[in-house]
Amino acid sequence: MEGLGALSHLFVTMFLTGLGGVIVLPAITDVTMAALCPGQDQCSLAIYLSGCQQAMAGVGSVLMTPFIGNLSDRYGRKALITLPLTVSVIPQVILAYSRTTEFFYAYYAVKTLASMAGEGCFHCLALAYVADKVPDGKRASAFGILAGVGSASFVGGTLAARFLSTALTFQVAAVLSMVALVYMRIFLKDSVPCGDMKQPLLKEAEETCAERCENDSPRRTTATFKKLPSMGDIICLLKCSPTFSQAAVVLFFNSLADGGLMAVLLYYLKARFQFNKNQFADLMMITGIGATLAQLFFMPLLVPIVGEEKLLSTGLLISSINIFIYSVSWASWVPYALAGCSVFGVFVRPSICSIASKQVGPTEQGMVQGCLSGISSFANIIAPLIFSPLTALFLSEEAPFYFPGFSLMCLGLALMIAFLLSLMIRAVPPIAGGKISSNGCTNTLV
Repeated sequence: MEGLGALSHLFVTMFLTGLGGVIVLPAITDVTMAALCPGQDQCSLAIYLSGCQQAMAGVGSVLMTPFIGNLSDRYGRKALITLPLTVSVIPQVILAYSRTTEFFYAYYAVKTLASMAGEGCFHCLALAYVADKVPDGKRASAFGILAGVGSASFVGGTLAARFLSTALTFQVAAVLSMVALVYMRIFLKDSVPCGDMKQPLLKEAEETCAERCENDSPRRTTATFKKLPSMGDIICLLKCSPTFSQAAVVLFFNSLADGGLMAVLLYYLKARFQFNKNQFADLMMITGIGATLAQLFFMPLLVPIVGEEKLLSTGLLISSINIFIYSVSWASWVPYALAGCSVFGVFVRPSICSIASKQVGPTEQGMVQGCLSGISSFANIIAPLIFSPLTALFLSEEAPFYFPGFSLMCLGLALMIAFLLSLMIRAVPPIAGGKISSNGCTNTLV
């Protein structure tokens, strides 16, 4: 019951944070177009800048998420969750004040820096927090519920955006983000793999958490940073666990497709069918409702029956077919019809995180989730660099042949590759207490 109570505060924090972030999504495309290319339905500059911002955010996340995940294994999740929640407030405050071209560029610069510092960190720390509280057998369902809470915030955010003015949208988003930060700091209880941490961050301490798990006798340590898990730990994990390596590759291709879709889909729909903020909100709401129902209710029922591996493959297959049809959309109603089918894709990330979390012991969940977030972020660097120029080219008059959805078809191919690779993942017994060491693999790791 104590674990459930702690998770309930995490779920509320996740919901408020997601609500504050999602509520601006339907409006940001129109705001960007109005600031950069007023009066136009197609703007290559907007596509390039959005793709560049996403790539820069990916660079920061590749560096930050494994590092922050490692720190959370030693100093607890709560202190590290504070960083991404804090930096997410600032960009929203800028657009809440004004959305002129000058303020948009200020938002763009601050948002890019904030995304580099904190994007992806909150999600990986939330997953590590759940792994601390939930046993192996129920972890996939718990990850699904956490993702379902995020989807519920997605629904709430898009529904609110549908009825709020653009100016009010950013003001409400800024307030929600600040409320999420305050709520987390007051109510969320800290979580560490093996008890309460006594040493402050970046200080010398009598003993570290990992040492307390392995040795009952206290002893002094040298500088804390020398004891932090290193890149060698992650490389060792990739070498020693074929299951984790396979899951990481599948996650890369899935994140490549997701990142590309995030960078280009709304601009594709605006250029192809002249969609606006309200239609974007309608599409997101349909997708979000389906994702919420799937993650909160269907995934906990399906995981014990079919397992994470089959659920992962099913989600990837249906998602790839969905994107292929998106690429040849022939009427404005087609995206609405496909929005409901896209919910199967929400099974992918929780399944991968559950499979990976079982490959290490309890003191390394932050490292593993941070590593997965880093891989996902690396894919998000590559995706906009490839698909933003490709989309801009095929939406322009200089396209080598007429196929406006060509970049979407390429994203579908990436998902198909992920599906084929997912078929090779085989379930292995979970690690009960094994620990990865940079000096070598434990004999419990397979």
